[in-house]
Amino acid sequence: MPISLTVKVEFEAAHRLHNPDQPESWNRARFGKCNNLHGHGHNYVLEVEVGGETDPETGYLMDMKELKGILRRTVVDEVDHHHLNHEVPWLDGVNPTAENLATLFFQRVAPELPQGVRLRAVTVHETDRNSATFRSDEE
Repeated sequence: MPISLTVKVEFEAAHRLHNPDQPESWNRARFGKCNNLHGHGHNYVLEVEVGGETDPETGYLMDMKELKGILRRTVVDEVDHHHLNHEVPWLDGVNPTAENLATLFFQRVAPELPQGVRLRAVTVHETDRNSATFRSDEE
């Protein structure tokens, strides 16, 4: 019987929402205070849902500690306490919106999961009230 498992990890990072292909006035109008030249920070929550079959021997889909370790190794260790626009090479040239982060985090985590475990969704919570989710189109 298919089941899903969800874990959350936290990290802190700064970013600036900015499209370098547009004039400063356009960026200020679209992104407001999030376009601050020096950036601003968030206490992010990264939420990941995986799915698959429960192992009859362990009762696990996968060990939650192992999943959190994958998230730390593939994402958190590289973004925590960094400026996403300047200090994370694989985000170079990316406007670090919650939507873009969710998409790129999904791409980094999915190939690291054990066989039989499928990544269903990655949600990036910028605040308690704002988040973006990238979902697998495989159901």
